[in-house]
Amino acid sequence: MSIWGRFRLGHFLEKRKIGEYMTKKVISFIIYGLLLIMVILFMYATIQRKIEKEIYTNICGYTFLEVLTGSMSGTIEIGDGVLVKLTTDVEKEDIIVYKKNNQLITHRFIQKEGEYLITKGDANNVQDEPITQYMVIGKVIGIIPNINMWKKILLGMVFILVILYCIVKQIFNKKNKDDKLLKERKK
Repeated sequence: MSIWGRFRLGHFLEKRKIGEYMTKKVISFIIYGLLLIMVILFMYATIQRKIEKEIYTNICGYTFLEVLTGSMSGTIEIGDGVLVKLTTDVEKEDIIVYKKNNQLITHRFIQKEGEYLITKGDANNVQDEPITQYMVIGKVIGIIPNINMWKKILLGMVFILVILYCIVKQIFNKKNKDDKLLKERKK
């Protein structure tokens, strides 16, 4: 092989090593970033619930709750998750979340009587006791069916990300060790 051919081959191999290094760095950055965001959100939620004794977590004006009863069955089932925009500005027919006796209730706002709001679960036969505007936490803007399934999927994804990271790191470490051994043998 000519000198020029060796130079071009060496140049190609060097570019390949740089590309592999950058790929490793990008993958590491993404995995670390996702894990860091999840840890920060978990710590923030834990602080709000355990230390500040809040019954819901406020993340940028939103919270996420799991429905525990069937009072909204047909619209929201037991085990569904609801994304709630924290606001007291609600309109008739909105599904709202309000706080009563230190519990969160998710029902439909059906009418206003003076300063009181009347709510009712879609599956209930009777209206709830009137509430005030100050008891309203927010309105439901999204429903995620069967949140427990999604929790398992998310946990599985985290597990897979950690395993993939470990595998990629192991492969690159082995490759780096092999490259070092080859360089030492050539010397």
